[in-house]
Amino acid sequence: MVNYERVREAADYIKSVCENIPDVAVVLGSGLGFLADKAENTCVIDYKDIPNFPVSTVPGHEGKLVIGDLWEKRVIMMKGRFHFYEGHEAWKVIFPIYVFKELGVKRLILTNSSGGINMDYKPGDIVLIKDVINISLKSPLRGQNDDRLGVRFPDMSRPFDREWMKKVKEKLREEGKEIDEGVYIWSLGPSYETPAEIRAFRKLGADMVGMSTVPEVIAAAHAGLKVLGFSCITNMAAGILEEPLKHEDVIRVANMVKDKFAQLVKVALEVV
Repeated sequence: MVNYERVREAADYIKSVCENIPDVAVVLGSGLGFLADKAENTCVIDYKDIPNFPVSTVPGHEGKLVIGDLWEKRVIMMKGRFHFYEGHEAWKVIFPIYVFKELGVKRLILTNSSGGINMDYKPGDIVLIKDVINISLKSPLRGQNDDRLGVRFPDMSRPFDREWMKKVKEKLREEGKEIDEGVYIWSLGPSYETPAEIRAFRKLGADMVGMSTVPEVIAAAHAGLKVLGFSCITNMAAGILEEPLKHEDVIRVANMVKDKFAQLVKVALEVV
């Protein structure tokens, strides 16, 4: 379980380096770190310099914490996240969420790149995550609970903030745009899923699959943060198309939809 003293040490260091800590955080997934480069009046910290903070090892995850002004909204952004498949202990994967809480963050935007299971999706689509499935059946909260971090048994009936989602959809509709909602299923990785697994996931009600996000959603519910999630469909999942799956394609497609993704995050910040 996450140690509160470690959390406080990391938060104190961040506050000692950067002023004006915001109350909105954004976790940027594979190939989506470009958004942090759009920020102005930034304070940038390498993960390796933050006490107790893990370090990213995956291509497309730079490993920097960026605090800055994004469309006149002060935000704190993670350029890269942590995954179980990297070999991190469970507490390290969710550690930043509790650091955000200690810094005073109230709202969290989670982003990821995923494989499309829903046959109506195509690479380049961005989907609003409405719910998640933890197919691993592993909880990052396993272990002794510290009430300073959150309650022992957090409610997961509303993992994403419905009011925030509603406002985003209404704002997009005013602009003549629509966004699909979907269910994201978490696969541990690092191997991509088999065609048989994808068929099973579809029967479970999953629309897209990926190797992140769900531990952070659970931690955010534990910490009492309001969460919004965007998933960029970078490829169709195994068995849907004949092409083999490659991480390079994930990064390539994420780069193709930069402008579209940026506009969605802009809307999400505008309606806060």
